[in-house]
Amino acid sequence: MERIAIEYFMQLAIEEGRKALPDCLPNPPVGCVIVHEGQVIARGYTQRPGEHHAEAMALAQLPDELTELSLFVTLEPCSFQGRTPSCARAIVRRQIRYVYVGIIDPHPRNQGAGLKILQDADLEVETGILAPAIQKELGPYLVQKIE
Repeated sequence: MERIAIEYFMQLAIEEGRKALPDCLPNPPVGCVIVHEGQVIARGYTQRPGEHHAEAMALAQLPDELTELSLFVTLEPCSFQGRTPSCARAIVRRQIRYVYVGIIDPHPRNQGAGLKILQDADLEVETGILAPAIQKELGPYLVQKIE
């Protein structure tokens, strides 16, 4: 996919994330879009605590028969089961082919573990898409590593 298209779809994911506020708090306002053949076919944003994360909301909208999907998400998918299942594992189960991530989650329980799940499943993963803009948007809401 061309760089201009990747950045366009990530910008749409950023805009989805804005819809999450304030209901998603204390979770970060993450946004996600899923693309098939150059068209957005699903959108999601973080719901109230205990409800769908952005990725799960978008994945729930997909018809089963589609393949070769690209997922754009502003924050690294979660690797762990908390109040909700692991988004990284859900992406693998749905066999999303390409995953574009804005920034790596600094949460001590994630910090690259979500990316590892995706990469270990042979998904094509690219990080750092519009990272400065996403860091500015999400930074105040992220759990930071305690030194």
